Amino acid sequence: MPREKPDALWRAIHDSLSRDIAAGRYGPGDKLPTEAVLATRFGVNRHTVRRALAVLAEAGVIFARRGAGAFVAHRPTEYPIGRRVRFHQNLQAAGRLPTKEILALETRSADAAEAEALRLAPGAMVHVCDGLSLADGVPVAVFRSSFPAARFPGLPEALRRLRSVTAALAEQGVADFTRASTRLTAKLASPMQAVHLHLSPGAPILRTIAVNVDPEGQPIEYGRTWFAGDRITLTLADA
Repeated sequence: MPREKPDALWRAIHDSLSRDIAAGRYGPGDKLPTEAVLATRFGVNRHTVRRALAVLAEAGVIFARRGAGAFVAHRPTEYPIGRRVRFHQNLQAAGRLPTKEILALETRSADAAEAEALRLAPGAMVHVCDGLSLADGVPVAVFRSSFPAARFPGLPEALRRLRSVTAALAEQGVADFTRASTRLTAKLASPMQAVHLHLSPGAPILRTIAVNVDPEGQPIEYGRTWFAGDRITLTLADA
């Protein structure tokens, strides 16, 4: 029986893994078997397996994390950026289940950027919330939001309890707010961001810097968000 050509071998592995992923045997974020396991499964050397994985990665089907292995790529979530940006509403509209985790909460003096964005006097106090945003249990962004402490004395407790900026601000008397400005910049993930987002350090991420204002135009939130570049598609919206 003639031996299969090398090209046919890696293509067979590629096609088999593609079918497994399409059938849901490996879902978004799932780790694929190691090269050694796949080599044994298909009766080939690891170089042949590596070539099949490389082609899948080039097509965006999988991604590799150094020292951790290969993982099934996440389906990017459409995330509109407009005058009314609401994390929970955006994710629900995309058919995803939104959740947030509070990583840290502190009240301290505003730094220069926070004071300028929130129109506060130097040394004014701000509540600062660091958190993690998830879609269907998968981390999609880390964020840091700063709020004027004098105006919202009960905000930290509300954020811990509600885990929603919109709901917490509503409880503090701000029933509606709009986005005054947004700046978008491509960045590379820091080691800590990479840990929270399950990325390799230096992986591409998207950073937004935004200011939200109340109906009278007074700044109430200065937010910085770092999105996993392969899991979120930011789109511009009018509303």
